[in-house]
This record gives sequence, C-alpha cells and structure tokens, in this order.
Amino acid sequence: MWSGVLEPLVQRPPALQVAALCYRKSGGVLEVLLITSSNGRWILPKGWPIDGLLGHQAALQEAWEEAGVRKGNADKKSIGQYLSRKQLGDGVEVPCRTVVYPVKVKAIADQFPEDDRRERRWATSAIARDLVTEPGLLDVLATFEHQQSSK
Repeated sequence: MWSGVLEPLVQRPPALQVAALCYRKSGGVLEVLLITSSNGRWILPKGWPIDGLLGHQAALQEAWEEAGVRKGNADKKSIGQYLSRKQLGDGVEVPCRTVVYPVKVKAIADQFPEDDRRERRWATSAIARDLVTEPGLLDVLATFEHQQSSK
C-alpha cells in the first residue's frame, strides 16, 4: 500500500555522465564518430565526470580513451542531454543523465586505450540515426545536425 507513495521519496536522481559528439566534415559532408558499447550498441564516447576537469574536458578525455581522438576542440557548451540506463559490472542498471559536448576532431589515432574493446565508425547523420537505438541520443543528433546545417 505505501510502496507507491514512498517510492518517489527514496529514488535517487540519475547519475551524471558526459559524452563527446565527435564530428568532422569530409568532402563537405558532416560525419559523426560512433563507437560500440560493451554490449555492441552504437553510442558516443562517454563516461563518468573526472575530478579536476570540466564537463567538456572530461568528454574530450573519453573521446581519446574510447575512440582514439588524439586532437580535437571540445565546445564548452553542451549540445544537449538525454536519459538512459547504464549497466554496471555487477549487472545492476542505474539511470543516467548524459550531457553531450560537441568535439571537432582534428586528428585520430589508430591505437588508443580501448581499441581492443571498441569498434568505431564515421557515419553521416542519416546512417548514425539508423545505427543508434537510444531515443534521447537520436534527439541530440538531430539537434546537432540542424545546428550544423544552419551554419
């Protein structure tokens, strides 16, 4: 009887993650860099905030570790955010709010810390929308594409 009433009182807010929306223009065409998650879904490089780094700096660090972005310019202002669920190593799922920072890629490395665990792929916006399954991330990609097309 009381569980429905008390549940909102004991729920924690979503955990915070930061993501890098890595992009480049190739032949005048906008492309974004996607990587595979641990369970094979196509996602953006993302992770937990890092002590001593601002959000955009932590996102750039994740872009290096997970996607091999050796050199890039991360916007200080986020492009948006989305809600998702993160499965931890022990199988527990936690709700996450992921804040996304655009990163203009200048150089990419063949070898990087997680190259043995990740697949990466440059994709046009249309292909990225076909590969990504998280609705909130799809919204962020659409917002980014719209902003880039109006520049």
